[in-house]
Amino acid sequence: MSVEQQYIDLFKQHKSLIFDKSSPVLNEVREEAFANFERMGFPTDKQEDFLYTNLSKVFEQDYGMNLKGLDIPVDPYEVFHCGVPGINSHLYFVVNDQFFHNQTYKSTLPEGVLIGSLKDYANSHPELVKKYYAKIAETNKDSTVAFNTAFAEDGFFLYVPKGVIIEKPIQLINVMRADVNLMANSRNLVIIEEGAQAKLLVCAHTMDYNNFLCNRVTEVYLGENAHYEHYKLENTHDKMVNIGSLYVDQQAKSSLVVNEVTLHNGLTRNNVTITLNGEHAQTILCGMGIGDKAEHIDNHTFIHHAKPNCTSKELYKYVLNDSSKGAFAGKILVAKDAQKTEAVQTNKNICMTKEARMQTKPQLEIYADDVKCSHGATVGQLDEEALFYLRSRGISEHEAKMLLMYAFVDDVIENINVQALKDNIRMLVEKRFRGELDDCKGCGSCS
Repeated sequence: MSVEQQYIDLFKQHKSLIFDKSSPVLNEVREEAFANFERMGFPTDKQEDFLYTNLSKVFEQDYGMNLKGLDIPVDPYEVFHCGVPGINSHLYFVVNDQFFHNQTYKSTLPEGVLIGSLKDYANSHPELVKKYYAKIAETNKDSTVAFNTAFAEDGFFLYVPKGVIIEKPIQLINVMRADVNLMANSRNLVIIEEGAQAKLLVCAHTMDYNNFLCNRVTEVYLGENAHYEHYKLENTHDKMVNIGSLYVDQQAKSSLVVNEVTLHNGLTRNNVTITLNGEHAQTILCGMGIGDKAEHIDNHTFIHHAKPNCTSKELYKYVLNDSSKGAFAGKILVAKDAQKTEAVQTNKNICMTKEARMQTKPQLEIYADDVKCSHGATVGQLDEEALFYLRSRGISEHEAKMLLMYAFVDDVIENINVQALKDNIRMLVEKRFRGELDDCKGCGSCS
């Protein structure tokens, strides 16, 4: 039996249960998504977009799925204690793939803001959710998105109405808790209307040392002149597989910051697709991967300049040790009418050992003739002259390497605009380079 067949049978046998446990809005696209998954199957390394990460192998593991939506016996407010000084955030949880409703601390939010369970808001505000859900995360192009859309019953919902500014960051903690190997499929939908502003920090937290697979899809819609910042932090353990797909649609004069940091994880595959759909939209896209042992980090990005006078800046950096593997594939597409586009893409990587491997594939596809675009990638080792200079000043070899690695990734950290989070990420990166984050002792934000 193929790896896909067990999930095809599972869906067909429990389709009525999945429909009952979710909402009509999410169910409207479920069968089409399942048909697309059934047609495509899981991605393999025979496909160009998954050349360095064979996700079909990942799904061969025998994972349990909580299709009945059973409550998990855990209070995340008791197990999660954020240690980011001064973060002062609005705190929410998704436990495995279900939104956690029993909020211990009630957040005071501006009038009109909606935050909570995607399933609940799909039931209470069906027209709002239906307008946006599964519109840019197309199920006919990526089978992991199709699989998520077929099986996801709940997730996180954020709606910020026109002109409203949420001053404090919002923290979404994805908690994995199970006594057995478990797969979680959840969905996030973020709508930032015209002139509104919000910041979201998504963090992974594992309570148990089991084989976990998370397949999460996030759709973000930015209205005209909206501002949104999206930060993602992975710091779990080596039996964790994270597949994250982020889709963003930007309207005119909107600004976006995305920064995804992988400090410690078994296998990571991040897909980021951003479409600049209005003039004078701005995007900053950053990412960092730190790997050791046999860890695998793959970032796949696509920035589509669909309108004129837009700018994008993209920066990804990796530091790979031991026999870890990294992959980066970034594509910038400038449409025919997208004149006056300014786009820069940079990928820089350091392999600390001969066994570490990095694959990089930067791409520019330009159909306009009045643009300023550039891209580049490097793979190398630490600067021997800089290392010699530090050693000559009495700094040990280990400490000198740590300082150079830290300096190498610092410009990625600089693109974090929440000061408390930026300071904490710097501390975590230093601990990571010192080998102090080998075992997951909770979310990176509270270590």
